[in-house]
Amino acid sequence: MLRAADVSFSYDEARPILDRVSLEVERGTIVGLLGPNGSGKTTLLRLVAGMLQPQSGTVILDGAPVSTLTRRRLARRLAIVPQETPSPFDFTVLDIVLMGRYPHLGAFELEGAADLAIARDALAATGTDALEQRAFATLSGGEKQRVVIASALAQEADLLLLDEPTASLDLGYQFEVATLLRGLNRERGTTMVVSTHDLNLAAALCSRVVLLKEGRVLAQGPTETVLTQANIRILYGVEADVRFHERARHLTVVPIARSR
Repeated sequence: MLRAADVSFSYDEARPILDRVSLEVERGTIVGLLGPNGSGKTTLLRLVAGMLQPQSGTVILDGAPVSTLTRRRLARRLAIVPQETPSPFDFTVLDIVLMGRYPHLGAFELEGAADLAIARDALAATGTDALEQRAFATLSGGEKQRVVIASALAQEADLLLLDEPTASLDLGYQFEVATLLRGLNRERGTTMVVSTHDLNLAAALCSRVVLLKEGRVLAQGPTETVLTQANIRILYGVEADVRFHERARHLTVVPIARSR
């Protein structure tokens, strides 16, 4: 579905942010991007989304280079869930979700009954339908994140790009968002690429992970084979205990100490 082939990018000539990065995302999977600050995770998401153009290499979505797709066509295929969504105006929750319908509207066309039905279905899918008339700015962090995911669903894109979806959320909301994403993948077949610092979120959510260090791929593959003590030591300089948790039914990562 999505492939990046030998992608390189730099904001200046001093140091490449990404250096010949390649990855593949198959339809219906959840792929995690892991790595320390400055490793290139967010930049890679922006390249995939067509917000930046690689200086070398290619990003291909369903056989077509992303660079050849119009913004409207690309927005019908993929949706971005940023880490934070500021709202300078007094938009309601329904307003925010209806913004996801813009790629499907013509010039000066207003949302119709079908668009409203799609938006409300997205609200219901994310458990935010009761918040429809609330001002977006008054919501908690976890509620805002679920509403932004609802807006992405209203785009009817089959690929979600999520940048730190649980950052700054308390433990309860982290669990809610992870459960929501897992349910959307299972029930709707939504494909996702998730950039995160949370190794336990990646272990619980992602079938595959890509480890980025200093703009290069350290390792990639199935989560259970890539998320290892040795790779975590190389990636973060941390000794960690990595074990399969019987009740959680996924790997768990417990940092122990800085590696020497």
